[in-house]
Amino acid sequence: MTSIPETMSAVQLVGHGGLDQLVYSQSVRTPSPAAGEVLIDVHACGMNNTDVWVREGAYGSDTDPSEVSTWRRGRSTLEFPRIQGTDIVGSIVAVGDGVSEDRLGERVMVDFSIYNRPEGDESLADIDYIGHGRDGGYAEYVAVPSENAYEITADISDAGLATFCCAYLTAEQMLVRSRLAAGERVLVTGASGGVGSAIIQLARARGAIPYAVSSAGKEEALREIGAEDVILRDTEDLVAEVERVIDGPVDVVADLVAGPMFNDLLRILRPEGRYSTAGAIGGPVVDLDLRTMYLKQLELHGSSQGTRTAFRRLVDYIQDGTIRPLLDRTFPLSEFHEAQSTFMGKSYIGKLVVVPDRHWETVGAPYGS
Repeated sequence: MTSIPETMSAVQLVGHGGLDQLVYSQSVRTPSPAAGEVLIDVHACGMNNTDVWVREGAYGSDTDPSEVSTWRRGRSTLEFPRIQGTDIVGSIVAVGDGVSEDRLGERVMVDFSIYNRPEGDESLADIDYIGHGRDGGYAEYVAVPSENAYEITADISDAGLATFCCAYLTAEQMLVRSRLAAGERVLVTGASGGVGSAIIQLARARGAIPYAVSSAGKEEALREIGAEDVILRDTEDLVAEVERVIDGPVDVVADLVAGPMFNDLLRILRPEGRYSTAGAIGGPVVDLDLRTMYLKQLELHGSSQGTRTAFRRLVDYIQDGTIRPLLDRTFPLSEFHEAQSTFMGKSYIGKLVVVPDRHWETVGAPYGS
């Protein structure tokens, strides 16, 4: 039996604001698994935009887009201090009542979603997530429901495995919502980020043809992971450039940027095309000419996280090698401010991952900056 310390190292979010609201402490009480839960010795945890937006309180409200608000508008489950971190990979070191001790020692990846619905109900209307409604993986240990911990046997490093959860589940659900089919063309904005690069791979897994919108210098890397071609986002006329580059109509836009390019993206879609969004890093408040939407018979889909079915499909993709990790680099948990600053700089492709210091030499150092 692994000896579990009474206290652990963790990064706690203590309030809304800047990086100073993220406090690294070596004396946080180690959680104990409740009935139906497992305790995970965290080996790696991936970083996501949601962490930043929740810290900043940047989700606004239905009536005021600048209002400080967290991820679940008007029904927040966020309490301070909170340990964030959704993309959890590690090993089970303790189990709560009702969980078989046969699970001890399993290497697991965590489905971070708190569905608040029974098995079989695929509605996401009440969804929450680990790292928001309860403590997450920016720590040495985390307790999660046993059903959320999936054993992974694929030959992928722990750091690599921590690149998948949030980004790829979000990407898969976007493609489910927009019904992307084999042979269709999908235009992906924010393509070099975690979700964007995931969409490229998952589109190829469906037999679709992905085209990337990104900044200069990332073209070759995006082609290597499956992009048919790359359109530079700061091109003078995005619509004309897409028409020049893409051979045929655009069936789906998978947008993670929004902002000033939003209307151009609707113009790019073919009649009866589908637009899907799960992010707005270029600006969440946009101008919409409803005539473009209704005269072209367009569908607009909002999407966030994903269903249990989508997560299990993601696990199958990982296990059979259909998708591969796109890990840029790792950081020690104690250097979290540097990690999140680098994350916000967006000068990388794929994902950044943090590793508890006590696992750094074996898990993090081979992929460190």
